[in-house]
Amino acid sequence: MLENPILADCARDLKTSVAFLTRLPISRTSESSADLAQATWAFPIAGIVIGLIGALTYVLAYKFGLRPWPSAILSLAATLVVTGCLHEDGLADTADGFGGGATRERKLEIMRDSRIGTYGVCALMISMLIRAGTLASLADPRIVVFALIAAHGAARATLPFLMVLAPPARSDGLSHAAGKPAQDRLLIAGALAVVILGIFLGPLPGLLALMLLTAAVGSMAWLCSAQIGGQTGDVLGALEQVSEIVILLVALH
Repeated sequence: MLENPILADCARDLKTSVAFLTRLPISRTSESSADLAQATWAFPIAGIVIGLIGALTYVLAYKFGLRPWPSAILSLAATLVVTGCLHEDGLADTADGFGGGATRERKLEIMRDSRIGTYGVCALMISMLIRAGTLASLADPRIVVFALIAAHGAARATLPFLMVLAPPARSDGLSHAAGKPAQDRLLIAGALAVVILGIFLGPLPGLLALMLLTAAVGSMAWLCSAQIGGQTGDVLGALEQVSEIVILLVALH
């Protein structure tokens, strides 16, 4: 039986994106960093998987009689487990580097340090409190499900855009090795974000979220270029966190 090369490429990209963005039991093959850049179009789909896991956790907790706040915290915990705190780590490192370093070199050095500082702790606390608080405020399981799918799916669509707008800040590392995603990958990721926001938030809230995400990507591209001369994997993680929060707040509006 002949294998369709387009479908095979899509399946490989989906597998690469899920393997990179989650701790799900997907076999890690020997794809190169360039394969990761090629797979960025599928980041929103991997995000939907993560959102569904968080949503299922919230629904189950709510059905078993828990109030919105503990249900929201358990939902957040489920997404942290499934992603291995990948983006939270990036947010903390970025906050520590940008807040604690006096020079570009020192900022990059801090961001590579595995220890977490005050800026990082505060950033994580704010991020988790806003996300859990927003879910608890939404309360209704159906609305929470839609909000989580929209937030996790569309937030990860912003990452390839930052990879194109801001150059790698280092001459080594994953971000440098991956390079820039091709234009068709950007278009697909953007189209998926539009569809996800339109379906799960609705046309007008989806449009508002899309505008705010565009502003978030542009602002982060400017900020990281001014601070360290470009983007790193940590900066991409920080952008995902900001984008996720933006979408949840729009869902709450």
